[in-house]
Amino acid sequence: MKRPTPDTPYTGLNRLLKSRAVQTVLDKLDDGTLREFFEDWKWIFSYSRRYKGAILFYLVLGLFSSTLGLGASVVSKYLVDIVVNKRFGQLGLLAGAMVGSTVFSLVFSSLVSRLSAKISIRVNNDIQADIFARILDAQWQALSEYENGDLLNRFNSDVNTVASNAVNWLPGLVINLYTFAATFCVLLYYDVTMALLALASAPFLLLASRYLVRRTREYRRRVLELNSGMMSFETETFYNFDTIKGFGAAELYRKKLAGWQEKYKEYNLDYNLFSIKTGIATSLLSTLVSLAAFGYCLFRLWTDAITYGTMTLFLQQRSALSSNFNSLVGILPGMLNSAVSAHRVRQIVQLPKERHDPAAAARLEALAASGLAVELRNVDFGYTEARPVVRQVNFAARPGEIVALVGPSGEGKTTLLRLLLGLVQPGQGQAVLVAQNGEETPVTADTRRLFSLVPQGNTLLSGTVAENLRLADETADDEALLAALDTACAAEFVARMGGLNAPLGERGRGLSEGQAQRVAIARALLRRAPVLLLDEATSALDVQTERRVLQGIVRSGPGRTCIVSTHRPSVLELCQRVYQIKGGQLRLLSAEEVRALAREE
Repeated sequence: MKRPTPDTPYTGLNRLLKSRAVQTVLDKLDDGTLREFFEDWKWIFSYSRRYKGAILFYLVLGLFSSTLGLGASVVSKYLVDIVVNKRFGQLGLLAGAMVGSTVFSLVFSSLVSRLSAKISIRVNNDIQADIFARILDAQWQALSEYENGDLLNRFNSDVNTVASNAVNWLPGLVINLYTFAATFCVLLYYDVTMALLALASAPFLLLASRYLVRRTREYRRRVLELNSGMMSFETETFYNFDTIKGFGAAELYRKKLAGWQEKYKEYNLDYNLFSIKTGIATSLLSTLVSLAAFGYCLFRLWTDAITYGTMTLFLQQRSALSSNFNSLVGILPGMLNSAVSAHRVRQIVQLPKERHDPAAAARLEALAASGLAVELRNVDFGYTEARPVVRQVNFAARPGEIVALVGPSGEGKTTLLRLLLGLVQPGQGQAVLVAQNGEETPVTADTRRLFSLVPQGNTLLSGTVAENLRLADETADDEALLAALDTACAAEFVARMGGLNAPLGERGRGLSEGQAQRVAIARALLRRAPVLLLDEATSALDVQTERRVLQGIVRSGPGRTCIVSTHRPSVLELCQRVYQIKGGQLRLLSAEEVRALAREE
C-alpha cells in the first residue's frame, strides 16, 4: 500500500488537506483495492435484494428485542430503588412486570431462534444452489484450473459466509446503531457526564480499528488459502490411497501433512499473539473507563445526586454502550471478511460460461432417430496459446460406423473427444453435428445430451449397480438395465455379486478395472444416444472380451455413430475408418496402414 512520503506527494484535493488518511483512500481508489471491495459487496447486495422479507423480519425483531431489553433495564432501576427505600406497595407491580418481561423474553427469543434458523437454512440453501448451478455451467477448461479442495472450500465455507451476510448485514448495522443511540439517550437523560464517560474508549478504538481491519483481512485471506490448500491435499491423498500404499509412501504423506499443519500452527499462533496484545490493550482501556465510571457513580451517590437504582442503570448501560460501540466498530472487519469470501466465490461464478443454443439442439434431437454424423472441420485447439494440441484437424464419423482415433498417450485423443462434446471450443474451425437431411448444428453444451460417453478410468460412484446405471436414464426399468449389462458383457459377474442391488463402494470399489469398465459401458448404452464416445473404454479388457463388447455395441444400435479412442490395435478390424493423431496432426490411415497396425497386436 502506498503511503505519502517526501518522495510521494499528496495528490488531488489532498494537496490542500495534507491528510494521510485521505491519501490512503485515494491510493486505494488508484490501485483498485477500494473499488474491488465495493464490487464484492455489490455482488452480495444482489442476493440481499432477493430476501427483502427476511431482512425486514430480522430488522423488526431486532429492534423490538433491543427496545425490550432497554425497557427491562429501566424497570430494574425502579425495582432497586423500591427495595432500597422499602416502598413495598409498588414492589408487587414491578416484580410482576419483571417476571412477565422475563417470561415473554424467553418465549420471544425461542420463537425468534426457531424462525431465524428456518430462514437462515433456506437462504443458505438457495444461494448455494444458485452458485452450484453457475459452477456447473462454467467452461470446463476454466474450471479445471482450480483444485478440487479449493473448489470445495469456496463452495462451502465462503458461500456460507456470503449467505449469512446477504441477510444479516443491514439488520445488524441498523440494530446496532439504534441500540447505541437509544442507550446513549437514556444515559444523557439521567446524566450528561456519565454518557460522555461511557464513550471514553471510542477514540482509541477508532484509531486502532484501521490497524485491526488490515490485520484481520490479511488473516482471513491467508486462513482461507491455507484451508483450500490443506483440503486439496487431503482430497488428493484419500482419492489416491491405492497409489500411495502401493509405493510405500505413507511416511512421505505423513510428513507432508505435518508440513501443512506447521504452516497452520505458525500463522494461527502469530495471529493469536496479535489478538492477545490487542485484547490486553482493549481490556486495560475498558477497565480504566469502568473504574472512572464506577468512581463517578460512587461520588454522585455519596452526594445524594442519584439513587442506587440509577447507579445500577448507569453501570449496566455504560457496559452496554461500550459493547454496542465495539459491535459497530467490528462491522467493518466483518464486512472485509465477507468481501474476501465474496471475491473468492465471484472468481468461480464469473468464469466463462458454456455456449448454449437449446432451440438448435431441440431441432436436431427431433431428427436424431435416423442417426447423426459428427465432424471437425479445420480445427485448431490448444489449452494455452503457446502450446497448441491439434492443428488443422478434419474428422468425420457417420451413423452406423465405428471410427477409431489411435495414437500414443498424450497426443490429443481425449482432447478431440472434448471438442466433440463441446467441453472445449476450437480456437479456429468448427465442431458440428449433421442430421441425415443435411441440417448442421454447431456443438454446444445443449447438444451434449445427444452423446453417451465412457470416459477414461474408473468413473463409478458409491451406491448400487442399478443406481450407477440410472445416472444415464432415471426412468429405465430393471429389464432395460439387465439388457444393457448383457450387451456390455457384464450381466454374468453382476449376477454373481447379487444382481442390480449389489452395493459398490466409492469409485466402484469391489470391482476390477475391467468389470468397472463394462458397467460404465452398460451405463452409456442405456442412454440410447445417437453418438457413443469410448475413451480408452476397453483398455482393461482382454482382447476376446473387448471384441465381444464392441460387437454387442454394434448389434444394439445399428444406426449409432461410435467413436473409439484407443491405442490398442485389436479394435481396428471392427472400424470403418481409422484416424491417427501424432504431433498435433490428424491423418486418415489407409487400409494397408490399418492392417499393419493390427498386426502389431
